[in-house]
Amino acid sequence: MEIKGVLALQKRQVLILFVLLGLSQAGPESVRYSVAEETEVGSFVANLARDLGLGVEELSSREARVVSDDNEKHLQLDLLTGDLLLNEKVDREELCGFTEPCVLHFQMVLENPLEFFRGELHVKDINDHSPMFLDKEILIKISESTSSGTTFLMESAQDLDVGTNSLQNYTLSPNSHFYIKIRDSGDGKIYPELVLDRALDHEEEPELTLTLIALDGGSPPRTGTTLVLIKVLDINDNAPEFAQRLYEVHVLEDTPAGSWIITISAKDMDSGNYGKISYTFLHASEDIRKTFEINPISGEVHLRSCLDFEVIQFYTINIQATDGGGLSAECSLLVKVVDINDNPPEVTISSFTKTVPENASETLVALFSVRDQDAGDNGRMVCSIQDELPFFLKPTFKNFFTLVSEKALDRETRSEYNITITVTDLGTPRLKTQHNITVTVSDVNDNAPAFSQTTYTLRVRENNSPALHIGSVSATDRDSGANAQVTYSLLPPADPQLPLASLVSINADNGQLFALRSLDYEALQAFEFGVRAADRGSPALSSQAREMEIGSFIANVVKDTGLGVEDLVARGARVIFDDHKPYLQLDQQTGNLVLNEQLDREALCHLTEPCILHFQVLFENPLQFFRAELWVNDINDHTPAFLDKHILLKISEGTAPGASFPMDSAQDLDVGKNGVQNYTLSPNPYFHLKLQDSDDGRKYPELFLDQSLDREKESEFTLIVTALDGGSPSRSGTTLVRILVFDINDNAPEFERSVYEVQVPENSPLDSLVVRVSATDLDAGIYGELSYSFSHVSRDIRKTFEIHPISGEIRLKALLDFELIQSFTINIQATDGGSLSGKSAVLVQVVDVNDNPPEIVMTSLTSPVPENSSPEMVVAIFSVRDQDSGDNGRMVCSIQDDLPFLLKPTFKNFYTLVAGLPLDRESQAEYNITITVTDLGTPRLKTQHNITVTVSDVNDNAPAFSQTTYTLRVRENNSPALHIGSVSATDRDSGANAQVTYSLLPPADPQLPLASLVSINADNGQLFALRSLDYEALQAFEFGVRAADRGSPALSSQARVRVLVLDDNDNAPFVLYPPQNGSAPCTELVPRAAEAGYLVTKVVAVDGDSGQNAWLSYQLLKATEPGLFGVWAHNGESYQYEVCLRGGSGTSEFKFLKPAIPNVSPPEELLE
Repeated sequence: MEIKGVLALQKRQVLILFVLLGLSQAGPESVRYSVAEETEVGSFVANLARDLGLGVEELSSREARVVSDDNEKHLQLDLLTGDLLLNEKVDREELCGFTEPCVLHFQMVLENPLEFFRGELHVKDINDHSPMFLDKEILIKISESTSSGTTFLMESAQDLDVGTNSLQNYTLSPNSHFYIKIRDSGDGKIYPELVLDRALDHEEEPELTLTLIALDGGSPPRTGTTLVLIKVLDINDNAPEFAQRLYEVHVLEDTPAGSWIITISAKDMDSGNYGKISYTFLHASEDIRKTFEINPISGEVHLRSCLDFEVIQFYTINIQATDGGGLSAECSLLVKVVDINDNPPEVTISSFTKTVPENASETLVALFSVRDQDAGDNGRMVCSIQDELPFFLKPTFKNFFTLVSEKALDRETRSEYNITITVTDLGTPRLKTQHNITVTVSDVNDNAPAFSQTTYTLRVRENNSPALHIGSVSATDRDSGANAQVTYSLLPPADPQLPLASLVSINADNGQLFALRSLDYEALQAFEFGVRAADRGSPALSSQAREMEIGSFIANVVKDTGLGVEDLVARGARVIFDDHKPYLQLDQQTGNLVLNEQLDREALCHLTEPCILHFQVLFENPLQFFRAELWVNDINDHTPAFLDKHILLKISEGTAPGASFPMDSAQDLDVGKNGVQNYTLSPNPYFHLKLQDSDDGRKYPELFLDQSLDREKESEFTLIVTALDGGSPSRSGTTLVRILVFDINDNAPEFERSVYEVQVPENSPLDSLVVRVSATDLDAGIYGELSYSFSHVSRDIRKTFEIHPISGEIRLKALLDFELIQSFTINIQATDGGSLSGKSAVLVQVVDVNDNPPEIVMTSLTSPVPENSSPEMVVAIFSVRDQDSGDNGRMVCSIQDDLPFLLKPTFKNFYTLVAGLPLDRESQAEYNITITVTDLGTPRLKTQHNITVTVSDVNDNAPAFSQTTYTLRVRENNSPALHIGSVSATDRDSGANAQVTYSLLPPADPQLPLASLVSINADNGQLFALRSLDYEALQAFEFGVRAADRGSPALSSQARVRVLVLDDNDNAPFVLYPPQNGSAPCTELVPRAAEAGYLVTKVVAVDGDSGQNAWLSYQLLKATEPGLFGVWAHNGESYQYEVCLRGGSGTSEFKFLKPAIPNVSPPEELLE
């Protein structure tokens, strides 16, 4: 307990400090060796044993091994010779990159006692890499106007070698325009600059190909090349040209939105940015812009919204192609919309008579019109109804039809007709429309009521009570309504003497007959009378309603048609427009046509002139049509409007006077003189406006340059273009025209800073913004548009970072790792549109974060460990490391507190796991030890390594019997080799130390023949009786048993075994008295006067057995007088029960067998 208490106070955590370099276990100095990279595997490096002053025999006995700091097996130690050998080929560039010198640190570890020796292996560079350009081809665009002496930055070559083997020089293939100038960068490297020696001429040589050669300093030197392609940029002296002035295309109206229509193509003889053409619509209406779109790069025209032939049949689109310098050309695109059968016919009911009298013939039932908005066969229609109907269709005026009955109808035959008007066009596929109407046949009183019988016979018993119901008559009428309502009445009797009115009455509604008084058979045996049934039909009445007058007066129909006002109502006059809209209303009292709604010419007809609404005035009975037109005249109610309120024009300051720039025209929904008639321009010294006529008769403005522009004097200015219509008063609309003057390329870009410094955490995610660099260029237009790129950067930088060419944002392309690279120096280049450039550098310092958990590397592990090992025995040797820095790389190492082991720091970052207490395998045979290494970063990271240490057995426990004394019971007369019992002993040790063997000890009594009595199984302790035992000869005996293990030395223990022999009933009783002397009986005298109970004699017997087997009982087997004598069952005494006298005095003689004793056969002799 005291030892455990002391251990509990011991610290199990060790702070790894780099001062451990000076611990006593470490060697006093480190050894240094060098080897050239790529040396063959197995090559000799040094004799480590000799250099460290160690004997070769110590290497094996102390389990020497070489461990590298990076845990890689670069080196191998030959334990037989002490030679340090290369275990693998070493590549200096892979191990150290550009770091010089390239040093691999290692340690040699010795055990028993533990000792460390530090070592360094310097890897020397060989010239095994050629200079290499990251780009096999470099493209440089240079304007032909670039002046001599201008320099152009070039990407440097990469050489993985260092020192004299690295890149040392550049050369350029012979040419008449350029030479190479070599510059030194801040990090000691060199890079090339291309210098223009003689001006370029795009017309003479539009491009040149040069070869740039990089040479290193090796012997012999290695080289690398790249092709430099010089593209000479032309100045903008050519305007674009279209292949055609007019493009024509047919497009189906059901073409889906987004579909390609046509590709417009223009060419520009210039190159570079001046040869890049941008396509736009010119003078396009809002309808065109909503319906079509043009790709500014490819010139592809696509549908933006669906076409509708019924709305617009064709479009004329003006297209403008503009190059990078602002020069442009125009063409026209005529899009003809091809009709498809996408509109089913339409049926419009103008008049419908739902109910037709059955007695009317050729009656007008319905008036309707049909139309199909498609054209050609798609718009031609066939109109029909079912064949089996008594109706037919009659075409009337234009697209109007009437539905007329063929003949008088009979309601009683059929009271209702469902008529389907079917209109089918002749397009492909054929489309049809059906309209269902229901015509009801109204009743005419053309059927008289009919009785169910012509004669009714009623029987009434005389002396009936008055008002007795004596029967009924019934009649029906096939008409309907009032025409079918039947009333009953009595006809005057044929016999005027018959008092019918006092005899019978009839119910007028239901025909029930009643006897009005009591009848007397003797006075009146029978009588007859007539009954009439009449319906309530009458002629049908009708009425009409009138519409009220609303709106403004347009014309008078009566006056214009020559009809009377009375005809309007009588003939059901009405106004029907072709599009079925109620624009006008007819006053049937006056014949005036008045406006029913306010008309908007632009909404009705758009730009179509004249704007005409077609309508018909319809009269019925007889059917008559009057065609008419309503002309909607334009008023100046719309102001000209430019679709773009701001127009941007980019014009190079080198543009010659007289150049023209087309402009979008203004839109005016009015027509004729109310449309746009003129354009004006605000006063300015540079431009004037000229009106041009388009193919559709409209006017559009063009801007003409009067004098050259100078960007340095005025880089931009704003003009106002005004569009005026011809109305009175005139309306006008304006747009602002912003002129941007393009500069020529006479300024190179300049960065805000020569060096940007930024710190980036190493755990920054991909695409994180590192820094945004910014440069400015005093030029404008394309010459002021900057493109950012890396310059003279390594492959690592290109893999890790990317720069946005437009914004200058540098973002992470790959994850950073502080443990690999702590900083990057990135050269940045900003290039304008004319290939002039400026330089800057970005210093990226990688900030370490705690992203590496500690690492544990086991150098050796001893398992199992003998349980008798001394404390401080080394169980394991391991090293720890954390690739982070600062607190992130400082570590605390620990194991569990409840273990008999300790951690001890040794050399540098090595630890030993030692036993802190004597081990006892019998208490715990195995220990699961968790080595936990936690760093001190934020958040704290930890690594756990589990090892299992097994405690090996030592023979320190003797076998122990389960009992100190064993008592065995064996019944005598047993069979030989009988298993009589077992002894058992266990040993807490393991393996051979726990294997128990049993043997018999010599008996304490030398007279006891133990060897012939008992044997024992040596393996399991089973005891056997070797012979049959006799209780009467040997009741018990004792002996000793020994259990011994097979350890070295063997340990043993003893136990006593007592064997008790159990008696068996194997002996018959023996009669001692009366004595057994053959056949002579034993005589006993009994006095005649003996009383009952008198003791006659005593029988004595013995038994050689014991216990119950020796207990005796007595009984008489036979007697001459069985009732006279008896024997005590357990003591053998005879006694007299009664005295029997025969004759006179004296004795009488009796005979009886001797008593019977169990297990003894009775003799035949008698006892007298």
